[in-house]
Amino acid sequence: MDVTNFPDDLVQTQAAWNATYQALAAPRPRDTTALRRRLLPAPSATTSPSWTTTYAATSRTPISPSSG
Repeated sequence: MDVTNFPDDLVQTQAAWNATYQALAAPRPRDTTALRRRLLPAPSATTSPSWTTTYAATSRTPISPSSG
């Protein structure tokens, strides 16, 4: 199994996105507007230097909500 090391900022952004998605998926979530806003693309994710390199683009490990 290949191991891919992702930059910490992207891992933290993905973990926060996953936690927010799980909170929305819970029965009767509270403050859904705030939670949905957290799912909008974060500037830290879209402007990360990691996205401008081929490192992130060629990784075989998915960075998506379905990766869990």
